[in-house]
Amino acid sequence: MDNQDLQYVSELRTVVARLIKKLRRQTISATFLSLTERSTMAALLQNGGMLPSELAAMEKITNQSMSQIVSHLLGLGFITRTGSPTDKRKVIIALTEQGKQLIIQSRNERDSWLAGAIKETCTAEEQEILKKAIKPLTKLVDF
Repeated sequence: MDNQDLQYVSELRTVVARLIKKLRRQTISATFLSLTERSTMAALLQNGGMLPSELAAMEKITNQSMSQIVSHLLGLGFITRTGSPTDKRKVIIALTEQGKQLIIQSRNERDSWLAGAIKETCTAEEQEILKKAIKPLTKLVDF
């Protein structure tokens, strides 16, 4: 890559990071939770019940750190712990209805803010460019 390519790569990284930070600030309902706690709850919403070790691997944290997160979320009533039907030594972590509602509300807050920001700041042509950018950005995330 030449310097010009590196410049756009750096600008892309910076603008994506700034957008993520801005989106995180738009979550009014879940500000009392850490980013890892919110991400853990989102993983449970997407995947259903999971083992704590699976959650730790997904979040790229230690089992001990996940244990602390699970304890905190359990205390808040956002998750449940039930014994595994196949192995009594293991527990399955799942979202409660209250936990599901919090994650959905948090997502709705961010989506609403982003939709309004796009409408207020982008032309119709720019909105189409954003729609087309989703596919290549997804490829980067999945890389």
